[in-house]
Amino acid sequence: MPNSFQAFLTGCSAGGLATFIHCDNFRTLLPKDSRVKCLADGGFFLDVEDISGQRTMRAFYNDVVRLQDLRGRFPHCGPNMDLGQCFFPSEVVKDIITPVFVLNPAYDAWQVQHVLSPVASDPQHSWLECRLDISKCDSNQLEILQGFRKKLHDTISELKHKKDWGFFIDSCFIHCQSLNSLTWHSPSSLRVNNKVMLSSSKKKTERKKMSTVQGTLYIMSN
Repeated sequence: MPNSFQAFLTGCSAGGLATFIHCDNFRTLLPKDSRVKCLADGGFFLDVEDISGQRTMRAFYNDVVRLQDLRGRFPHCGPNMDLGQCFFPSEVVKDIITPVFVLNPAYDAWQVQHVLSPVASDPQHSWLECRLDISKCDSNQLEILQGFRKKLHDTISELKHKKDWGFFIDSCFIHCQSLNSLTWHSPSSLRVNNKVMLSSSKKKTERKKMSTVQGTLYIMSN
């Protein structure tokens, strides 16, 4: 690594979160004149209430931070914040300097199933079908999903000022996408503003100025 002139750090799901957390540290391992970029795929987990009004994901992150004694790892974390809040990408990214490309579905299937409607939050099993296939959601459930999508868009929109960052936020019901050749390399790969994932990420790695693209309100069931 001391002789590297360019490097690319990426990860999917929990690996996407780890990419956010370790991106700048990874940069310090390489020569100062090297080009370093990061890509977080499906790792932008949201700090939102589930359908029962509980913050299940924050409670989970509280346990993770306590177990690994990570409080001092995040300089952005204020004394009045819950331990778990420090672990969410919306907080972690505040201090990242290295350019990052964020690839995330607005209707993240894993988050719909485990953050928005975890099994414990639905004792009546009213979300049993919807959480697995959004084409089976009723109008009230779709409204909640739209609220989740808006929260993700609003949170990521706050990052547009980050220098040399890029975003590809589509409307698929999926989780990780960069590992799937159909979504990544196929001629029929999903397009947002007439841009496919691969071309958008290439612009991120090949150009100093990166494009920002976002999906639409249209729900695409995968």
